[in-house]
Amino acid sequence: MINRTILTICQELSANYLQEKLQRDLEAEHVEVEDTTFNRCACSFRVLVVSAKFEGKPLLQRHQLVNACLEELPHIHAFEQKTLTPEQWAREQQK
Repeated sequence: MINRTILTICQELSANYLQEKLQRDLEAEHVEVEDTTFNRCACSFRVLVVSAKFEGKPLLQRHQLVNACLEELPHIHAFEQKTLTPEQWAREQQK
């Protein structure tokens, strides 16, 4: 039963779902989500989140803000995140 529940949750997860959720909950200016699972089974993701809510916060607190948005996180096998302020994002775009 537990394996079936985990499988159902993983099937319901998608890059679009996570992108919309992070954008809404963090009032993000920009969000990119990539499903990095070999067969795209939606259990491994790489995200980039740009939000003014990260201003003045160290990396750990930024990641905690992202993690707090995702109650699905325990069901995701791997989750890599990059968190930037709008100013940092603008500088990165100029490179």
